[in-house]
Amino acid sequence: MAETVFTMETRGPGLYEFTGNVCDWVAEQGIASGLLTLFVRHTSASLLIQENADPEVRTDLAAFLHRLVPPSDDPSMRYLTHTYEGPDDMPGHIKAALLPVSLSIPVSGGRPVLGTWQGIYLFEHRTAPHRRQVAAYLGG
Repeated sequence: MAETVFTMETRGPGLYEFTGNVCDWVAEQGIASGLLTLFVRHTSASLLIQENADPEVRTDLAAFLHRLVPPSDDPSMRYLTHTYEGPDDMPGHIKAALLPVSLSIPVSGGRPVLGTWQGIYLFEHRTAPHRRQVAAYLGG
């Protein structure tokens, strides 16, 4: 069993790819096959495996989520009561409740088994910059 924490600085809402960091760390562990578990340690961010070839995919996903769950100062969200941490806070929690906060990825040949166009992303839901941590556990 190996474990580490990936720390990422975000600059606002969107998807932040860290596939390369994960692949490098897995390769350093010398575990040929096993299961990699990633877990984001925050309540207003998520994890996704998503296309990493066309950046428009990430743009469209972020726009869809913003449209689905707008800021709390949007008239459609006036039912929210948790608003004192800013208009992006409670919507960030809702988005994190809708999307995965952990991922399980098989490892084979010392590498995560990802498809050709798949990347691993932290999905930041808050407007202000944040330092996000993703815990990683690799078992052989």
